[in-house]
Amino acid sequence: MVRWLLVVPALVAVLLAVLKGGAFVVAEGEATCSGIVPMKSREKMVSIADFGGVGDGKTLNTAAFESAISHIVQQNAPGGTHLHIPAGVWLTGAFNLTSHMTLFLAKDAVIKATQDTSNWPLIDPLPSYGRGRELPGGRYMSLIHGNGLRDVIITGENGTIDGQGDMWWNMWRQKTLRFTRPNLLELMHSTDVIISNVVFQDSPFWNIHPVYCSNVVVKNVTILAPYDSPNTDGVDPDSSMNVCIEDCYISTGDDLVAVKSGWDEYGIAYARPSSGITVRRVTGSNQFAGIAIGSETSGGIENVFAENLDIFDSGIGIHIKTNSGRGGFIRNITISDVNLNNVRKALKISGKAGDHPDDGYDPNALPVVDGLTIKNVWGVGVRQPGSIQGIKDSPFTHICLSNVTLKVNSSREVPWTCADVSGGALEVQPSPCAELTSVNGVRFCTNAL
Repeated sequence: MVRWLLVVPALVAVLLAVLKGGAFVVAEGEATCSGIVPMKSREKMVSIADFGGVGDGKTLNTAAFESAISHIVQQNAPGGTHLHIPAGVWLTGAFNLTSHMTLFLAKDAVIKATQDTSNWPLIDPLPSYGRGRELPGGRYMSLIHGNGLRDVIITGENGTIDGQGDMWWNMWRQKTLRFTRPNLLELMHSTDVIISNVVFQDSPFWNIHPVYCSNVVVKNVTILAPYDSPNTDGVDPDSSMNVCIEDCYISTGDDLVAVKSGWDEYGIAYARPSSGITVRRVTGSNQFAGIAIGSETSGGIENVFAENLDIFDSGIGIHIKTNSGRGGFIRNITISDVNLNNVRKALKISGKAGDHPDDGYDPNALPVVDGLTIKNVWGVGVRQPGSIQGIKDSPFTHICLSNVTLKVNSSREVPWTCADVSGGALEVQPSPCAELTSVNGVRFCTNAL
């Protein structure tokens, strides 16, 4: 605990020390999951300038991106092709990637989204959502998009992908949106993906959204958006498996990382879970959650491991959220070694979170939440320790809190609140709620650890 108290005042200095050119410098020998997709080089290289691209910040380069990627498809070079984006500001509308390609942003390269909505095509809603996440009907295609791809790398020398999201945020605030806002990057039904050493900035909606994907690495990425920008989640793995998120700095207007798996009756019918998700060495702030599970959990979420998280100036440190009507499950979740500084609530596990797509959801489709272990959490400047609110007809079970020490900013005792939950707590301060202090619960927690 002394170590953490000494570290907190130097948080900014620590960030400056570990951030180099927008990416974390990882000590040799640190644990990593990034080996699930090895980085590769490609012999064949083309430049966006070869296809008429002009990086003056004014010329629209959508056709140049489309021509370059069409060329990559037609050439079908052994080992794939490297598409080089030189220094400059490359204004563009939405475009699709292809398989066996590297999109490489050089130092001082900026791929900048146009603010002309006519350059954002509409695409079908995700089948596990049944409609756009914000509005019925279709949705705007992400700035960088791909469907059914294999072997895709987005990397560089910390160049920037700029969504120019302020126009979209204002449309949301003014309630003038016609369709759901676009993500900055969305890959669907894709495998063997690396996203590294790139800055994502000012996304209209979610930043990085791998959905129905497998074997995805997001590493050494910086994601930035204003604190009040709506729904600018950092990384949202959705109905995906084997996803590695490591060594990222994220400062946005919504959850830094949120694991999802579909929305109510549509997610239940699509039945594709998120599984095998690792989140490690992520630092950041936002007004919502540092690490979140849900609230769209209808396909099920399991086998999530998160560790070494530094969350500051945020709403909630750890947020696990679902709702009646979601169905699905949340199980075998471990979150460990979390530092919290100046957060409103350290931990929130809720069975009453999120909205519904339409009136067709089944209120009797109750989620199963079982097997959550949260350990080695240190917090200072915390206003509330936490709440765990299950569902009356589907209590949350096997919840284990261990070695959780929270320094609450209050002259009076601020208790935990719990209902419809069972499990155990070991070495938790402030003292945990009674539901986690039974002999059987403590025995379970001891065995689980």
